[in-house]
Formats: sequence, structure tokens, C-alpha cells
Amino acid sequence: MSSRRLEILRAIVDEYVSTQEPVGSKSIAERHGLGISPATIRNEMAVLEEEGLITHPHTSAGRIPTDLGYRVFVDKLAQVKPLSGAERRAIETFLEGALDLDDVVMRTVRLLADVTKQVAVVQYPSMVKSRVRHIELVALSPARLMSVLITDSGRIEQRVLELTQDVSEGFLQVLRAQLNTAMMGHRLPEVADRISGILESYSLHDRRDVAIVMSSVIEMAMERPEEKIVLAGTANLARFHEDFSTTMHPVLEALEEQVVLLRLLGDASQSVKVRIGKEQTEVNLRTTSLVAVGYGSEDIPLGALGVIGPTRMDYAGSMAAVSAVARYVGRFINEGA
Repeated sequence: MSSRRLEILRAIVDEYVSTQEPVGSKSIAERHGLGISPATIRNEMAVLEEEGLITHPHTSAGRIPTDLGYRVFVDKLAQVKPLSGAERRAIETFLEGALDLDDVVMRTVRLLADVTKQVAVVQYPSMVKSRVRHIELVALSPARLMSVLITDSGRIEQRVLELTQDVSEGFLQVLRAQLNTAMMGHRLPEVADRISGILESYSLHDRRDVAIVMSSVIEMAMERPEEKIVLAGTANLARFHEDFSTTMHPVLEALEEQVVLLRLLGDASQSVKVRIGKEQTEVNLRTTSLVAVGYGSEDIPLGALGVIGPTRMDYAGSMAAVSAVARYVGRFINEGA
């Protein structure tokens, strides 16, 4: 494809995204400074239409991009748009004072929805990929304690346990040290094997209570919070009511299904992925586009986040926003670890 034709495609996408009106050759010639006549632009638009990149929405003389046109735009033309000063400040400060991982996730999803004016989705960090940072045993009474598991992704799981007898602080101190020595730095799926030998070092008298504590630790390690997705900004879809004039209900239905959202983010990596219109595997979302990216460590994403909106979205701006937010969330989690 000629560079001139690509520039005309860019102009059509940019103008249609901002105005929601079919784009004609005259407006491209007047507003985009390509240095070519409306007649030449019309000829090039005819070729773009033959290639399936733009189409007539109706009898209008203007054209709008097709899903394939958006794909070419994203792959070849959508340079990551620099964030505005206000967007940059919002992203740089949104995690200040975050209390825990739940707070981080909620702040993240709200910020993404506000910055992009799309529906934002954030997946909790994967416990399967997380490592044990610390295990704490806190006496609440002589026969009652709280076990707390802290991971390197910032996730905190806790259980209150009723023991069969009173135990001393010295007993808890030894057991706490044994558990930390066995588990610290290891992935959660390895926890059960790592602590399996601890029980044998205790007398028959104490084994029942040690088993209660060990069972709670294994149970916490088996939790799967990554199967939880948080959503914000659904009301933003109303801004695009013309894009979803006949499909709003199925889109909203799909967004209510956690399984659907998990599939959407399931293959996200450290590079931004864009899925446009009919590329969506979920039938009810084929009038939408998804911009998603993984967050966490550089080699293995712990989770993913993204935005969902109409195919007529600001792809460059959305790609910039999800990249910047993912970078800050990853940095926050890693520094917290």
C-alpha cells in the first residue's frame, strides 16, 4: 500500500473517531494538509474501499473505516500518542497512599475508565505465579490465632484458626520460623510439598494443632484470586450509543460474565494487544475493540488490564494509557515485594 493511501486512511480514522461522521474527500483535503487535490483523494479512497479498508455506511458520499481498516491503522499507523500533562499527573499519583492490593486494583480500574472514557477491566495478580514473601502467625487468644500469608504480588490472605489447646508464644515462634524457612521465595503451588515434612518434627500431642495451621496455609496458597476481574466505566458506553444502537444489551450481558472477561485478558503479554471488532472471540463483543496489556515483572505478567470500547475508539490514546498504567502498577507491586 502506498504511503499516500496510508495517510488518507489515517485521516479517515482520525476524523471518524472524533466526529462520528462519514468522511469525504473534501474535508480530508481541507483539514489534513496532505498536499493533494480532492479528486486524487477520491481516487485513492476508491482503492481503499476495493481493499476492504473503508466502506459507505449508506448513500452518503463519505466513508468510514472497516474493522480491517482499523487493523491496518493500528498495525502500521497508530503511533502511541503522548499523554497530556493532566493524564500523566493522574497516572503518576493514582497509587499514592494505596493500602493493599484490593485498593490498588480498585484505584487502577477507576483511573483507566476516567482517562480513556472506556470500560476498564483489571485482573487480580495471579497467585499461581506469585511467591511467598512471608507467613505470620498472630495469637488472638491462647487457643485462637490468625495465620497471614503475604505474597510478592502484594496479595494478603488470612484465616482465623481455633486450636484444640492453648499454645505458647514460643510454640508459635518456632512454627512460624519453620514455615518461613520452608516457603519463603517459593511459588504458591509448591507450598504443600515444601511444608509437608514439618509435622514429623512435633510430638503426637502437638501434631493436631500444627496440622490445623498447615492446612490453613495450604488452603490460602490454593486461593485463585486471579479468577477475579474488576470492571469500571460501564456507563461510558452510553457516550457511544450510536455505535451500539442495536448491540448495547448483548455487550452489557457479556461484560457481566467474569468468565468472558477472563478469556479477554487471558493471553495478554507485556506488549499491548489490540483486538478489533470481529477479531473478538466472544460473539456479543464483536461490535467492540479491546486494548490490553499484562502487568507485573518483566518476564512473567502477574495479571492484565485493558479497556473495551467501540471499534471507533482512540486506539493511540488507549494504547498509551493502558501501557502507562500497567507500568506503574507493575512497579508498585515489585517495589512492595
